[in-house]
Amino acid sequence: MASHRHKRETNARRLVSLTAGRATRIAVGVAAVATLPAVALGVVRTTPAPSMDLAAHQSQQQQAPIRLDPRRYDGASVSRSFNRTAARNFQDGIAAQRATARAVRLAHVRKWTTVDLNLWSSSAQAAEQVGLVKAGTRVLVTGRAADGRVELAVGDQSRWVTADYLSVDKPDASAGVAAGLSMAPCPDGSVEYRLTPAAVYLYRSVCHAFPQITSYGGWDAHGEHVTGRALDIMTSDVALGNSIAAFLQAHASELHIYDILWRQHIWTPVRASEGWRLFADRGSPTANHDDHVHVSVY
Repeated sequence: MASHRHKRETNARRLVSLTAGRATRIAVGVAAVATLPAVALGVVRTTPAPSMDLAAHQSQQQQAPIRLDPRRYDGASVSRSFNRTAARNFQDGIAAQRATARAVRLAHVRKWTTVDLNLWSSSAQAAEQVGLVKAGTRVLVTGRAADGRVELAVGDQSRWVTADYLSVDKPDASAGVAAGLSMAPCPDGSVEYRLTPAAVYLYRSVCHAFPQITSYGGWDAHGEHVTGRALDIMTSDVALGNSIAAFLQAHASELHIYDILWRQHIWTPVRASEGWRLFADRGSPTANHDDHVHVSVY
């Protein structure tokens, strides 16, 4: 029995010894594992990152506010597109002025006026009449043309005249104007806008023969008027209209007349032997030409 207990105790010690050894090895491993993060943490803590003043950093990165010059903008709201358009228009205006000054300065071609011509401030339809140049006058041409007009250099100024009445050769003052007709300018030169030379001759002759007529219809975007060859002589006075129509018939050849319409009747030189011919009712006094004499030229 004693021997048996001794063996069992020996086995127990062996078991205890083995268990203790294993426990010791496990404890050492656990301790090592636990020690590594601590050591690493200690190393990290020994080299701390430099601190940053966030407010100071943001202040350095923030740009200075943009300030408008009150003398330029005067506190008004600014439209970028408006400013660009205004600047472009201003530059275009300056360029146009410079081009005009250059054209006047370099003008060297001389021509003769074949009739009395109105001087206009520009080539535009709404241009202002600023003078008159007599027939047989030698003028200086810049070479620029627009809307049926050409530019003259008059002193140091730009002036515009109807393009069809300038000639390289000096004209005979009495040539081309039939007795009873005229090529002298009329008070309302705007009627001549886009009219052909023959239509201008017609207008000026009627204007001087019948000064009581103050209203005319010239170029327009309809019918024969779109060609610049037609003229409306505005009157509802039957006797006066008859006189105008008779005047036109008498000078049909010199004025190159194509047709005359008056009070729902038409007359043409090619069928003159038939006299005035009635045309169909067009539905209104104006369409029937009761309030104006309509005449067109070739």
